[in-house]
Amino acid sequence: MNHQNKTALALQGGGVHGAYAWGVLDRLLEDGLIVDRVAGVSSGALLAAMLVQGLVKGGPDGARREMRKLWDRVRTANALNPMQNGPMERWLWGWDLSNNLAFQGMEAALRLFSPSQINPFGHNPLRPVIDDVLDIAALRHPSAIPLAIAATDVESGEAKTWTNAEITADTLMASCCLPLVFHAVSIDGRAYWDGGFSGNPPLRFLLQPDLPDALVVIRAQTAIRRGVPTTPAEIMNRLTEIACHGVLEAELQALPASIRVTSHGADEVLSALPISSKFNAGDAFIANLFEAGRGAAIRKKAAA
Repeated sequence: MNHQNKTALALQGGGVHGAYAWGVLDRLLEDGLIVDRVAGVSSGALLAAMLVQGLVKGGPDGARREMRKLWDRVRTANALNPMQNGPMERWLWGWDLSNNLAFQGMEAALRLFSPSQINPFGHNPLRPVIDDVLDIAALRHPSAIPLAIAATDVESGEAKTWTNAEITADTLMASCCLPLVFHAVSIDGRAYWDGGFSGNPPLRFLLQPDLPDALVVIRAQTAIRRGVPTTPAEIMNRLTEIACHGVLEAELQALPASIRVTSHGADEVLSALPISSKFNAGDAFIANLFEAGRGAAIRKKAAA
């Protein structure tokens, strides 16, 4: 690829809100976005893996198919989840799960007990999803673009990065590991939590072996949230958002001036959503986020 065409992609994590980032990326690929390297954490790591393996299998259309397969699998896994609103509840409370009895029970349990106490056997519903959709051979194919995902080393607090040949279901699980919900993921004797705490996502991988001409950042976390949080869940959520954006903003400020940065923000859509919606993996909600992401990408292109 000619140096003048080199574009890096950074995909932020945000739980189920990552479906918004999926919508943005789906539209960008439809409009002809070509990237030569990508990094992601948490749900952004999953999207990045699907992007890379899809490009190997069928170019941009293949990438869009693989990303859709991921989120279709997430929706299927959620079908029997008790933490979802029925038609009447959706009419009353929209996407807010905070009035759902199962969600209230989970929220109360998380305040009192650790993941090892609540879930001693370490069950994680994301494991079968990743096992079903991950194509390690495609990620390691000679034509695959460079990919990096990251998790946070629990003991050192530093970001641990894995690239194409090192990425497995375990490393993706580590990148997505919410410390208050799931057991830390152990890899080679080290314990890992969600990668967003140490870089959301870390950008240094995207600057190697040479600088890209452009960087596209797709966010899945709210940077600005109006009002002061009052409940423990709201406070913890806002602290996480601030931490995730703080690390990313520091890295963006340190980028060489020669790199053109395009940032697709999430505030317009996600800041209006209740915190409980990050756990809402229902069909209608994911479809709504996807279309909102596509719409945001269209508006940004029209305004450019």
